[in-house]
Amino acid sequence: MIADEEKAKENLLDIGYYRLGFYFFPFEVSYPNLKKRDHMMIPGTKFTDAVALYYFDFDVRNILMRYISRIEVAFRTYMTYTLSNNYKQDPLWFVNPKVVEQSFIDNFDSSCYEGIRKNADIRRHHQHYRTDKYAPAWKTLEHMTLGGMLTLYKSLNSVTDKRDISTHFGVNQTTVFENYMETIRCIRNICAHGSVLYDAKLFQEVRRGPAGRIAEDEKYRLGAAIKVISYMIGQISAKRQQDMIIKLYKAYMELKSSGTGLQQIVEKATQMIWELPSISQLQTQKSQK
Repeated sequence: MIADEEKAKENLLDIGYYRLGFYFFPFEVSYPNLKKRDHMMIPGTKFTDAVALYYFDFDVRNILMRYISRIEVAFRTYMTYTLSNNYKQDPLWFVNPKVVEQSFIDNFDSSCYEGIRKNADIRRHHQHYRTDKYAPAWKTLEHMTLGGMLTLYKSLNSVTDKRDISTHFGVNQTTVFENYMETIRCIRNICAHGSVLYDAKLFQEVRRGPAGRIAEDEKYRLGAAIKVISYMIGQISAKRQQDMIIKLYKAYMELKSSGTGLQQIVEKATQMIWELPSISQLQTQKSQK
């Protein structure tokens, strides 16, 4: 049902028919079956319901990207600092087979450095130091993607090196830390490409760890990913963790006031109860680091 045709035209020009179509899915009679669709809507469905769901998704993407960026910078900074101090005699430790797996080194040029070399700062380095094959770690790693940094972390030969980094972020098991960072990377990519987030399915399950209990039906869903992001940002700044949770809760409450049943759609898709934890709960989680 379209109550305001002019507003609907404005929404379609702003969002696009194809993009907005994804947010009509949960209002189709055949949903969640998306293979044999007749596009019949549940009686009483309003055009504004899909629009409200879209803008909720848009807001949540923007909120999460802000805090994921903070985690990414902290991960890159601490990893660069720690390993550059562990291997002070070698500014190119990231391509040293004593430090990093040979497979990473073999693929480093094509997978990472060809793109990094185009950066203005790196170009200036090579203009000044013409015999250097690579810029030193503190320059090179600054321009690596989150995916590249995570691949480098996984490729470290020493479990001690890995644990030095993971424990800084409150995760004792390196495999759990890798899982958490892969989860964050997955959500980052969804947000960066403007894909549908609220009902996204992760490509791997979120493992049990200090981020809290992950239910069986939640471990591939946004709800589990938000627990991971919340935990990780909490290890960096308890204030930022609190800010993120409050912003997410406000976005949810705005959605809840926009249309009947929208909150049930989001809670079912994310497998998450969108509630505002108390400051004491956040402090308890921080103290369990």
